[in-house]
Amino acid sequence: MMNYEEIASLIDKINASCLTEFELEQGDFHLKIKTDKQKKVVKAIPEAPVPMPAAAAAPAPREEAEKPEITGNTVKSPLVGTFYNAPSPDAEPFVKVGDTVKKGQVIGIVEAMKLMNEVESEFDGVVEQILIENASMVEYGQPLFVIR
Repeated sequence: MMNYEEIASLIDKINASCLTEFELEQGDFHLKIKTDKQKKVVKAIPEAPVPMPAAAAAPAPREEAEKPEITGNTVKSPLVGTFYNAPSPDAEPFVKVGDTVKKGQVIGIVEAMKLMNEVESEFDGVVEQILIENASMVEYGQPLFVIR
C-alpha cells in the first residue's frame, strides 16, 4: 500500500505528464486518477504493438486561449482535486451567478482521494463569475469564483 507522500508525488507526476487517466492495483489497494486535460494521449500496450498514426499538433489549452478577465475577490481552490458545485449529482448547486454569499458559506466541494473538502467563501458579496465547470479537475490555488 502507498503512503500519502507517495500518492501526492504520483499525482504531481501525472499532472506534469500528458496522461489523462491512471490506474494502479496492488493487492487490496486500488488507486484511479483521472484528469480533464485536453491533450491527446498515446497509450502503450505491451502485449501487442500497434502502429501509431502521425501525431497532430495539439491545440492550445482552452484556459490560455480564453482567460476571462478577473476583477473582484477570487475564491481559490484549497487543493488539487475534482470540483463539484453541488453536494450530490441530483442536488441544486451551492451558488449561482448573482447569488449573495456570506464569508464562511459553503460554495463548492473539492474531492481529493475520496475526501470531500468544502470550499467556503472568503468574502461577503455577490457571485459575479463561476470560473470552473462542475466535475472538472482543479489545481491548488486555481481561481474558482469571483465575488464582488
